[in-house]
Parts: sequence; C-alpha cells; structure tokens
Amino acid sequence: MPMRDDKVVITCALTGVLANRKQCPWVPYTPQEIAQEAYRAYQAGASVVHIHARAPESGGPSYEPSVYGQIAEEIHKLCPLILNFSTGAIGITTAEKLAPVQKVRPEIAALNMGSMNYSKYSEKRKEFVFDLVFANPFSEIIELLRGMNEVGVKPELECFDTGHTNSIGPLMDMGILSQPIQFSFICGVLGGIPASTDALSFQAKQIPAGSTWEVIGISLAQWRLVGAALSLGGNIRVGLEDNFYLSEGKMAQSNGELVEKAARMTRDIGREPATVEEARQILGLAPRG
Repeated sequence: MPMRDDKVVITCALTGVLANRKQCPWVPYTPQEIAQEAYRAYQAGASVVHIHARAPESGGPSYEPSVYGQIAEEIHKLCPLILNFSTGAIGITTAEKLAPVQKVRPEIAALNMGSMNYSKYSEKRKEFVFDLVFANPFSEIIELLRGMNEVGVKPELECFDTGHTNSIGPLMDMGILSQPIQFSFICGVLGGIPASTDALSFQAKQIPAGSTWEVIGISLAQWRLVGAALSLGGNIRVGLEDNFYLSEGKMAQSNGELVEKAARMTRDIGREPATVEEARQILGLAPRG
C-alpha cells in the first residue's frame, strides 16, 4: 500500500542488544519490564514495537524463542501493538536467528540487508569503543526470507547503506521478496550511511513505488533525522535501543518519553501518528486474528 503522507507509523525500539543499565537505568530487561515499556510507548503514540529479547537476570542478549514468546504474551495483555522481532545478531546460527520468528510469529521481522563494518569511535579517547564485522551474506538473507515467508511474517529490510537498499533485485527476481516492501534506513552507524538529510533523501529515492520506509537515527542525531523523515513523508523509529536523550544532557526515563516527543514533532509538522489499525493498513499487514 502506498505511503499515506498524513499518517505516520511510529515504531519504538525498546531495548536493543547493546544498551544496558550502566548507560541508562531505564533500559528494560525482563519480559514484564519490556511489556510495561511497550505499553508506555503505545500510550504515547507508537503503533509498532521492535524487540530484542534480553536475559531477565543479566540483561544480556537472549535468542530463546521462549523468552520472545513471554514478551509477546505480556505485551498483548496490555495493548494491541504490532510486534517486530529482530533477527540481527553476531555469533549465532541462521537457525537460531529465525527460531523466535517461526515459533512466535510476530507480524514483522527485521532483516539486515548486507554486510558491513559496524563500529563506534570515541573522539575523546581516540580509540574505537567497539569494532565488529556485521556479516549478512545473501545466502543467509535468502534463508531468513524463506523462513519468514513460511510463517507469514513480513520482512522489514534494514539498510545501513545504499548498496543494501539496492540489493533487492535478485530477491524479487527469485520470488522470495514481493511488494509492498518495507524499508528501514539506519543512519549514523560508523561503517554505514551518515546521519544527514541528503543521505536519507537519497535512500528514499531508491525504493520501488508503493514501498514504505522509516528512518532509524542513532544518538542525538535521531531528532534531526525524525524531522527530515516527517518532511519527506516517511515513518519514524525512536526508542532506548537507538538513543537515550530527549535533548543534549536530558536523558529519557522511559521509551514513552521518546515516543511522546516523536508524536509531538509529528503533529507539529501537520501529520498524525497512525493508530495500530491504520499502521496495519499502511504496512500491508493482515488484521490481527
């Protein structure tokens, strides 16, 4: 379904895999905490939540389908949000990435569309905070896509650079990726496309007609990119996975606060946050059974 310029799908990325309570005390770990944060985001205007499971005791990443299932169950006790599960990870098998998607069957699963250097550099320390290679070869992309298709889960194509965005041709030709396609443009990760309006605009121009897209901005640059995406007719993502701060030096105390600001920006520009039902229509999802 084509983008509706008047309505904005706001996604909230609740936890991520790297964010921790030493960095931000309000990062949720347990299924119940994640569900409460999802509910706060829903009340503030989010219609989709992007989920990484965490080990309830340590807060480290969890890839167990049972934990994802508990998170989904706890969220659905509180609100009707659309669920988007991550499949991005380093050091686990493709089958392990796919297992929560196939067993819990969220409406959407994020799919990383290419390999890249994935790093963070500290200008203050003059060294890399982390320096990784994020491998996502076509062979794995194909396996993940086929697994999602088997259970009726819509892929969200996470594109860190223009080459990722323009990698859809073979997948469409093979018949394993079909329109309408949903894209996420991640801007500001070292190794990927920069956090600029020009870069985001260029990405948005690469996609097939009738596709939907959202911006994912990292750290405080998120807010400039949210403004740019709103002006360009796109959807937006915020949340503690991507950015802790409402403004310079002012840390958000919940995901709901970040969504509240995003919703306010949406209305200030003359658009409206989409309801869950409207988001389903915009994203081409079936009504929840």
